[in-house]
Amino acid sequence: MTMRRLRIAIASAGRFHVLDLARELHRLGHQVRFYSYVPKRRAASFGLPDECHVSLLAAAGPMLAWERMAPRFAPLLRERAMNAALNRAVIARLQPCDVIIGMSGVYLEALAYARSRFGARVWLERGSRHILSQAEILAALPGAGGPGRYAIERELAGYALADRIVVPSRQVVESFERDGEAKAKLFCNPYGVDPAMFPLRAETRVHGSVRLLNVGGWSRRKGCDLLTQAVQRTDGVRLTHVGQLLDLGLPNDAKFTHQPAVAQDRLSDHYARADAFVLASREDGFGLVLAQALASGLPIICSDRTGGADLAHTPALADRISVVPHGDADALAGAISDLRDRLSNGPPLAPLSAFDLEAISWAAYGRRYSDELLRDLDV
Repeated sequence: MTMRRLRIAIASAGRFHVLDLARELHRLGHQVRFYSYVPKRRAASFGLPDECHVSLLAAAGPMLAWERMAPRFAPLLRERAMNAALNRAVIARLQPCDVIIGMSGVYLEALAYARSRFGARVWLERGSRHILSQAEILAALPGAGGPGRYAIERELAGYALADRIVVPSRQVVESFERDGEAKAKLFCNPYGVDPAMFPLRAETRVHGSVRLLNVGGWSRRKGCDLLTQAVQRTDGVRLTHVGQLLDLGLPNDAKFTHQPAVAQDRLSDHYARADAFVLASREDGFGLVLAQALASGLPIICSDRTGGADLAHTPALADRISVVPHGDADALAGAISDLRDRLSNGPPLAPLSAFDLEAISWAAYGRRYSDELLRDLDV
């Protein structure tokens, strides 16, 4: 039976995970147009064919320059201007499509236009928890900030407009319990990784301190205050952080090392030098770094607010994933201690095969997405 080739519009701002989605849907035979301000050359470096690329850079350029030159000046006005410019630009360039996939909070007007003009199904990409849950969590964290009324209103309007809402983890699904109408539209599809970009490291027994790695913003939102406590109270471990220091400083402690943020294609060097990966987020729809760490062969310790549990596609992957309650430094320290002992004394971790790595790949993610699109359009 021949699969129907869908006409798919993907409306993004930057790259995000939807560039990987566009590439994989194209590889599966769909006709994909990716609307974004990502330059064509950069998009091509991630495997997106030129024929799929539709540039929004001219429309977004003034706001991108504004953000770079005066990031603290009128951020809400800049956000409104960016959203308006992107929606106008997509509407002006949009070609007939069977489905339009848009980033939540950014796209409303373009999605409504695609439905009225072309009869397109509207799929909304929501990478984080329900906006009201996210707002509550961030409001309780000193200095974390959070979405304002404008962002919340656009998110909720998007949930109402969408035919389907795509989320990356079961804990995000749980956050939609308060909103029955939106929850009924959910499709949960965990994000993937490019295994070729994160080579599988050789595994050896650990001698000396276990080298923990954390990648991303160093902040309370990411649970780094809890991670600090857990590392400080656990003997035989040390931690390297790679990324920006946000609302927390790194402890003045020899157990901690900081490295500035690096491009994604250089992260593999850090994974190769580590023994395990830790992410203790209080609010994170899905930590892409977790899939990267797993593809590199690292065992991961993560909170139940990271999406890590959704990466246990196979028994071997599940053996490398330890999930602890968010906000619990004691549980985090216990998991680190247990993993330290296992890495030093055994039993060895289950080896990862090509089958395991394929299960967490963007290719697998794209197949799940394509299958759900075809079911939704009843083809």
